[in-house]
Amino acid sequence: MDEQIITPYLLYKDSTAALEFLSEAFGAEEVLRYTNEDGYVNHAETKINGASVYLGSPGEDFRNPGEVGVTVLMHVLVPDVDAHVERARAAGAEIVDEPENQDYGQRRYSAKDPEGHHWYFATPVKDVAPQDWGATVSA
Repeated sequence: MDEQIITPYLLYKDSTAALEFLSEAFGAEEVLRYTNEDGYVNHAETKINGASVYLGSPGEDFRNPGEVGVTVLMHVLVPDVDAHVERARAAGAEIVDEPENQDYGQRRYSAKDPEGHHWYFATPVKDVAPQDWGATVSA
């Protein structure tokens, strides 16, 4: 492999329910699932718009974001953010912020899944130079 690929790995106390929710609300497509002899999903792989998201069920020491607060934000580009938010809402996602155009050229909304993971979904709506919205570009 010649390139570095970063794949988010989210932990859920109930991976089976998480897989169902992510599929229904966010359009995740399940790629594989590893279930142990007790019927417990230890590891699963999904794709959202072609990008991999792994998930699994942790051990006893795990605390999900719903218990400790925000730990990570997932940012996913989608073709139509307004249609996407309606799908998520219909599936019971908690919509934290409604779709809104951002200074950096994306229309974005945010949602929480049932275990408290925060998700941003966005659609690019115009090209904006980073300097025009206050960012500094590194070489």
